[in-house]
Amino acid sequence: MIRIVLYEDNTKLRENLTLLIDGSADFEVCGAFKNCDRILGEVAELLPDVILMDIDMPGTNGIEGLKLVRAQYPHLPVLMLTVFDDDKNVFECIKAGADGYLLKKTTPEKLLEHLREVYNGGAPMTSSVARQVLELFARQPTGERRELYNLTEREREVLQLLVNGYSYKMIAAEIFISIDTVRSHIKKIYEKLHVNSKSEAVAKAFKDKLI
Repeated sequence: MIRIVLYEDNTKLRENLTLLIDGSADFEVCGAFKNCDRILGEVAELLPDVILMDIDMPGTNGIEGLKLVRAQYPHLPVLMLTVFDDDKNVFECIKAGADGYLLKKTTPEKLLEHLREVYNGGAPMTSSVARQVLELFARQPTGERRELYNLTEREREVLQLLVNGYSYKMIAAEIFISIDTVRSHIKKIYEKLHVNSKSEAVAKAFKDKLI
């Protein structure tokens, strides 16, 4: 059973999402809140497997909440679910360490599929948002300073598969290694790139042309 904590200020939508997620055999909603004012305490108490989070909430909003979670729980999957598809919000969420970015028009079936995907190490994005992300990094100045991250050949291979949207399980199958070995490689990649999440690693790979 995959435990979900939900942050959404719209009461009706929060209730509907809870019913949808609880109605699936794979998931249970262990907490649902209107903002991120007490997010660290709630996560510590409830120990979720995935956080599903809106951006625009009263009090502590989704981006601020995401930053708090990332500082304390660098490997806890956080999936953003929002109406915003503008460059600023998308980029801020990626920089803050979101593991995926979905628009609220996502169908219920797709939402459940993406929750499974992010739990398994993927980085799901609504297709229009994914295009924006690629365009954002394509506009980075070509002469921007690059750092030498000293990635091994295997680490670059794993990073390329992360960029391609592979989950940990898919990476393991693709290059014939165990999931634990995948986790070990990804931990080293994060350390070398000075990042805390898949989305940050993918962003830095594009920005600094590491692949």
